[in-house]
Amino acid sequence: MSGSGVSTELVAVVVAVRGGLPHVLTRPTDEGSAALPSGPLRPGRSLQASTREWVETQTGLRLGHVEQLYTFADRERVEADHRVISVTYLGLTRGEGTQVGWSGWYEHFPWEDRRLGSGDAARAELVAALMDWAGDEPELSAERRARCGAVFGLAGADWLPDLCLQRYELLWEAGLVAESAGRTDAVVADPAVSGVALPHDHRRILATGMARLRATIQYRPVVFELLPDSFTLGELQACVEAVAGTRVHTQNFRRLTQQQHLVEETGEVDAGTGGRPARLFRFRREVHTQRQLVGTKLPIPRRR
Repeated sequence: MSGSGVSTELVAVVVAVRGGLPHVLTRPTDEGSAALPSGPLRPGRSLQASTREWVETQTGLRLGHVEQLYTFADRERVEADHRVISVTYLGLTRGEGTQVGWSGWYEHFPWEDRRLGSGDAARAELVAALMDWAGDEPELSAERRARCGAVFGLAGADWLPDLCLQRYELLWEAGLVAESAGRTDAVVADPAVSGVALPHDHRRILATGMARLRATIQYRPVVFELLPDSFTLGELQACVEAVAGTRVHTQNFRRLTQQQHLVEETGEVDAGTGGRPARLFRFRREVHTQRQLVGTKLPIPRRR
């Protein structure tokens, strides 16, 4: 819909775990870069139905869990003389049968992956740059350093996986990502540190989707939308860790998962694990009905 220099679009953050890493669906732009897929709001259709329809039509992907994220309506988001209002959705899929490209989360946000030391170098360089940005002016510096500590888990504060949007916005404000107006090119020039940019504010939209999914997997069993029908407990844990970007305690994870009756055995095993055949499980879909009100909680990723 458009008129008087204003248009409305739907933007989808479609997530799949591929090769052990979380990916987001992207489409090529005329400039040769990648962007999040977007489409029109179809008359007579709900926003969610429209999102499902054009994603499945354009890519062949069948979406599982879909939820609305946020409406981005800042002036001059895209062009100086045109206002674009983006209604964004998060969709989960197994990533099969698509004709469109995929882009890894941690290519765009390298500092967000804390598994086995991944992202440590990027975080260290960005934190050093943030401290320079904080400066030494007493009042301003104290406020900036406190914010950096809270969102990046410094000075004894916890690293919280679902603060990825706040971390990106802080880096944007400090000029440490390519989309920043007053960017510091010495840091921005290396995408292994500052991440690969996306057009317009699509990286901010992606960070919003990441934050929502990282929060949601702690109280709703949506992670199973990213897994095949049958899986090992190791594959389930690896999927949670990939999305959260941090490790979880294996024994606690398995105990809590089974105590809540989230999964049941299929009676089959996976003999391709390289060792003792691993039992295969499936998600108990009755959980949705049984716990519709109180929710279902997966173990929270270990903070460090």
